[in-house]
Amino acid sequence: MLQAGRHFLNSESGSLAPILAIALIPMIATLGFSLDYNSAVSTKASMQNALDAATLSITTLPTDTSLADRQIKLQESFAANSGQGTAKLDGFVVAADGTATINASAGFAMPTNFMQIAHVPTVQIGVASAVVKRPALVEATFKVNKISGYWDKTMTLYGTKFGETLANKLMKISYVHNRYGDPKGYGTANVYKINGSTETLAQKQVCTTTTVTSFYGLPTTTITQTSGNTKYATTCVNTMYPATGAGAVIDVSLMDKLYLEMKIPNPNPGLGGGNLPTGTKTTLRSDNTATSNRLYIDSVEVGQGKTVDIFTAVPCGQPSVQAWEDGGNTVPAPVSNADFFYTVTGKCAFNKRPSETVLIQ
Repeated sequence: MLQAGRHFLNSESGSLAPILAIALIPMIATLGFSLDYNSAVSTKASMQNALDAATLSITTLPTDTSLADRQIKLQESFAANSGQGTAKLDGFVVAADGTATINASAGFAMPTNFMQIAHVPTVQIGVASAVVKRPALVEATFKVNKISGYWDKTMTLYGTKFGETLANKLMKISYVHNRYGDPKGYGTANVYKINGSTETLAQKQVCTTTTVTSFYGLPTTTITQTSGNTKYATTCVNTMYPATGAGAVIDVSLMDKLYLEMKIPNPNPGLGGGNLPTGTKTTLRSDNTATSNRLYIDSVEVGQGKTVDIFTAVPCGQPSVQAWEDGGNTVPAPVSNADFFYTVTGKCAFNKRPSETVLIQ
């Protein structure tokens, strides 16, 4: 058998070589077409990834960026992510509620190697990408509802701008106890807008406490307390600046991060109890897992070990009633134990924050 095989291969009398050559043509063509096809599949996947990244990138540009500039940035990002061919911004539409819909596509005429045998010099590859960007918080309005407690305290809203690391003061609510010996202390609260070193008063709440012989006939807004045989009546008067104002309106459209801080500079248990020793300075922060659970959002206490994203804690177009337990009581505890109540209302629109962006195609 071995000798027969050698004879067959060494034979020059037949036409085997031409037959083999003819048979190899479709085999080589099939193999070549397969290589070109695999190359096209790989190129398309790479282009899709590059276009998705480029489409997402232009949603974080400043809100006043023109379509022409977004087109330039789209192509630059597409090329930087190894996309081949040309990327095109097909649509960038922002609805009335601030929801943005972005559509983009990219095309590339990929040169072939083996398909040229069949007169196919290039293969057109096309990809598309679509993104929906939900409206995000751009403005927050703070208004004091009721603040109590014997400890003076200050709540401050801090914001960090896109591309920066330094947090700036944006809003402040300061409270000073009136030093009246009622069972649950009240006092004066001021709400300020802050721009750099300038503080602008937006609301003042002054609470006054007196002793009364009876609660009968008092206005429904009166805060009533009883200690022993003594009855206390507290009334709070709000003054807005301007008079028609709704509170401290804070522009957060340029902010990448927000957090709230509550400071109790020097609580004095001698005035009304509490579990902090005299002279203790306490700082509570919404972005600190050790202290964020002293914040209540719509009567729900923040869970232990969690931080708060202020952008999501302030709903779009709706008020949220929030409160702090400043340290006089241990937590968890009912929201009724809290001392620092305020309402914050959000306004949402299109902005740069990437966390509100969803890739849908």
